[in-house]
Amino acid sequence: MAQPLTKTVDTEIDWIAYMQQVTQYIAGERDYTKLYGDTGPLVYPAAHVYIYRLLHYVTNEGTDIRTAQYIFVALYLSTLLLVMQCYRQAKVPPHVFPLLILSKRLHSIFMLRLFNDGFAVFFLFLAIFCYQRRLWTAGSLAYSFGLCVKMSLLLALPAVGVVLWQGMGRDRALRQAVVMGQLQVLLGYPFLAANPRSYLSRAFELSRQFLFKWTVNWRFVGEQTFLSRPFSLALLGAHAALLTAFLATRWLKPTDVFPVRAIQQLINMPTEVERNKIARMITPDFILGSILGSIVIGCLCARSLHYQFYTYIAWSTPFLLWRSGMHPVLMYGIWAAQEWAWNVYPSTGASSGVVVGVLATTVIASWLGSGPAAERPLADSEHKHEE
Repeated sequence: MAQPLTKTVDTEIDWIAYMQQVTQYIAGERDYTKLYGDTGPLVYPAAHVYIYRLLHYVTNEGTDIRTAQYIFVALYLSTLLLVMQCYRQAKVPPHVFPLLILSKRLHSIFMLRLFNDGFAVFFLFLAIFCYQRRLWTAGSLAYSFGLCVKMSLLLALPAVGVVLWQGMGRDRALRQAVVMGQLQVLLGYPFLAANPRSYLSRAFELSRQFLFKWTVNWRFVGEQTFLSRPFSLALLGAHAALLTAFLATRWLKPTDVFPVRAIQQLINMPTEVERNKIARMITPDFILGSILGSIVIGCLCARSLHYQFYTYIAWSTPFLLWRSGMHPVLMYGIWAAQEWAWNVYPSTGASSGVVVGVLATTVIASWLGSGPAAERPLADSEHKHEE
């Protein structure tokens, strides 16, 4: 019977595989189909390789685990500081902040497991912070770099697109998309030049097969259902439906018109007065809520979540629950249930049910928290402070 983790366990889950793959890269291999470790093929984009290439160097070819853990302690604290700054920009009250530092599972993911998700979530919150400060290009570069560490950040892309399109206008937002794409090409060039198909199919693989034994979220449905195609299609349909609902009722709210008219207005370029009015509604609160909401929607509808995905959830839940107007006692209770569920290893039917239940509650909270009275417009002085 599974029990919550009560002691420190071996750190070397993926670290050895990362080092093996980097060793092959150092030896000159650039074909992604030939980069393998003990856990299987390399399935992360180029920035992951470069980061762990540096770690390979500073940790004596990956053998100095203690130094690696010190580096990840610094990464954790830096990310925590960024998260707190993002919350501060959104005017989150002090009673929410303890939830950002109390997670045992989050400490384990960063400082014991040494997963690449720590770097991905760092660049995600760096992007959010830059967007909140209206440093649009810096934010887009940070987001694109994080995406080039791990494709999990694709979950945030719908909201990132909405934020940029409404915050900058059509033409400037499209230029931001080009900048993101150019960075992806630049970082991936050594591998794209060697074998573009292998790089794109491995680093951004969308048809990956999931194993039931590793799932944290859907264990309670049973293995037969989990592996079935109808279940996969149902989750995909739910993801599309939720994104459409949020787009129509929440994320296009700054346009202050009917959704179909809002889309037409954004595509056809509003007048300067209308564009400035829309841009002033892209507040730090709106940016943080939209992007974190998009991530939680994606996690709720994901076919399989592994423990490292908690890095994207743990710092999203407190903000979205608070933003809904939930009483602090209830908010802390839901957080505690989530933390318990993510600390059960291996996952059980009960723990996975709690994981999905809390994610569903958080999505509902995100919808409620982004209602008509959720944001105030930026003042003119705040709106003008941008790139």
